[in-house]
Amino acid sequence: MAQDGTGTQVVPRRAALAHVLVPGEILPRAGRALAAGLAEEAGQRRLFPWLAVAFGAGILLFFGAADRLPSPVPALAAAAAFGGAAFVLRARPVGLAASLALAFLFLGFAAAVIRVATVAAPILARTTIAPLTGFVEGIDERDEGARLIVRVHGLGTLGPAERPARVRVSFRRPEVPRPGDFVTARVRLLPPPEPARPGGYDFARDAYFRGIGAVGSVLGTITVGPPPEPPPWDLRLAAAVDEARNALTRRIAAANGGQAGAVAAALVTGKRGLIAPETSEVLRAAGIYHVVSISGLHMVLAAGVIFWLIRAGLALVPALALFWPIKKIAALGAMAGVTAYCAFSGWDLAAERSLIMTLVMLGAILVDRPALSLRNLALAALVALAREPEGLLGPSFQMSFGAVAGLIACARLIDGRVWRAEEAGPLGRLAAAILTAVTGTLATTLVAQIATAPFATYHFQAVQPFGLVGNALTLPLVSLVVMPAAVLGILAHPFALDRPVWWAMGLAVRGMLDIAAWIRGFDHATLTLPAFGTGALALMSAGLLLLVLPASRLRWIGLVPALAGLALAAQPARFDLYVDREGGGAALRGADGRLRVLGRPPPFVLEQWLRADGDGRSRDDPGLKAGPRCDRLGCVATSGTWDVAVVRDKRAFAQDCARAAVIVARAAAPPGCAARLVLDRAFLAAHGATAVRFGPDGPDLVTARTPGETPPWRPPPATVPKPVPEPARPAAEPEPAAEPDDGPDADP
Repeated sequence: MAQDGTGTQVVPRRAALAHVLVPGEILPRAGRALAAGLAEEAGQRRLFPWLAVAFGAGILLFFGAADRLPSPVPALAAAAAFGGAAFVLRARPVGLAASLALAFLFLGFAAAVIRVATVAAPILARTTIAPLTGFVEGIDERDEGARLIVRVHGLGTLGPAERPARVRVSFRRPEVPRPGDFVTARVRLLPPPEPARPGGYDFARDAYFRGIGAVGSVLGTITVGPPPEPPPWDLRLAAAVDEARNALTRRIAAANGGQAGAVAAALVTGKRGLIAPETSEVLRAAGIYHVVSISGLHMVLAAGVIFWLIRAGLALVPALALFWPIKKIAALGAMAGVTAYCAFSGWDLAAERSLIMTLVMLGAILVDRPALSLRNLALAALVALAREPEGLLGPSFQMSFGAVAGLIACARLIDGRVWRAEEAGPLGRLAAAILTAVTGTLATTLVAQIATAPFATYHFQAVQPFGLVGNALTLPLVSLVVMPAAVLGILAHPFALDRPVWWAMGLAVRGMLDIAAWIRGFDHATLTLPAFGTGALALMSAGLLLLVLPASRLRWIGLVPALAGLALAAQPARFDLYVDREGGGAALRGADGRLRVLGRPPPFVLEQWLRADGDGRSRDDPGLKAGPRCDRLGCVATSGTWDVAVVRDKRAFAQDCARAAVIVARAAAPPGCAARLVLDRAFLAAHGATAVRFGPDGPDLVTARTPGETPPWRPPPATVPKPVPEPARPAAEPEPAAEPDDGPDADP
């Protein structure tokens, strides 16, 4: 033991550290540190955002664990009981926090139950070819034909209990009806497709919450005739808005021409049907596809432009500027403007959530509160989830709220003020302003990409390494030219003075596309990564929440689950065999470790398999068919010691059942089939798309369906019929989740 100059004993650093790390002291010290951190969180009112987390946990509990649709009454009763307990324990911080968390967990569970019951509508049980009559509710125009949403009036001989309320059909003729028309057509419909692989994008679930009970295509022509009854008011309103959107889309596209016009129109109206697949790929490779989704970026910029215009206009009048709360008046005007913009853009789910977030931020201005705060973000999340609990499962909600949470938490670090030039001359101040804008944009983009990377990789299995460059170069164009031009164009449209505005906007869009095409030319502009499981995503999500929400040093606890999730995601367990939900095709891992195609899986399904495997090859790559031996009766291939046969014709069963270990078939296998694993019509009807790992102890199966569990958005397995003879898919086969059905919108 040493002494300093005053005679005080000094404990050596190692001895002090050893004292701290005495086993009997670790837990008490950790407990005191945790209690101090929680007290600091409560003192700064940072516990409220965790109520939104608890609400979301209740939603996940329903969608992930409930095997039927229960009554919401028990959950609401439990929420009321824990709410009462919170009132009783209001003087005890720990008891209060725990009671409120459980109350909001049960509220989230009840909200999900009520939402599922509210949107319940019949789902087509089997592939059907029949006459369809109904009102056209919406049209997504494309280069060839259109995609129609039809509110069904009649469908063959199906009664009201079997007939879907809405169907989505594709029509490839150049003549298309208008929204609100009553149409008659012969259609081929099938139930909304289930996931192409276990854990993949579930189009059927999304369609259920949109009220769509079948998808398909029109066979022949569409006849427009008088309706048997007047359409309801909500349909007339929806049709009028959709017709106005289509008319403006055509006008903007015509003012610019080409893909610049198509992208410019999508930026304003949200109609992306005219954007070619090649252009979509260019935008994705540059990491800027989110700009064509009416979502957070558009809402914030539109609100900002309207807010600035109103406030600047009022400030020009001294009497108003001195005696009126012009900032609050501008906030009210911006709230009305973005609400109208969201209504005009079609009330898309992503736009709706972004509108709620924007309205909460603007509402904070009205009550003299900071607009950007985690408390406001949590309030917006609660409102959005209470309205659409299913949104929590999709990339749109996860990426947009994750990005905004990261930006709010890192606001002080990314303000971009790296050089203060208050005393510098005009050139110095200009240089400081430019440098601040550049660094702020780069930092904002980087934080947003880090916060959204787990969700983007989980849902799309793709990473754009140069997205930082793409966003840094294009967002100034979008913020300073494109969106202000969009607002001015909409204001000028009623006076027929908007065409020059759209032309000027198109110039900026062309610049954006040129930048995106340049970035796509980089090596490895898009990296395809293997799909990882929900466990890794849950750990990374928990890490993000813990790093973002706490104000104390407790935030660093989030590094533990975040790093654990990254480690899990870096070592995904790949499957050796993927099987189509109808048994028409499969993909088997060859000796070189890459997938090979057997049979004829649908192109969309094959694309999903490749992405899940981290395989960047195109679905048209000739190497996919190298290896398997195929003839008219079927295909045979080998993976290690496992022979897999895909049966096209029943005559192949006799030979394949005797020699193959795995049988895949659209038809029912004979009862005496000796194969170790039979994935035929009966099995796939009950289990859906199937993935298999071959191990020393036998095959390990993972399926999209769980026998005995029938979610409301899927027809019961017992109603699944024999497949139609032709394996053709309708033109309305859903795109991947990254396409317009559910695109990412993680906007800075």
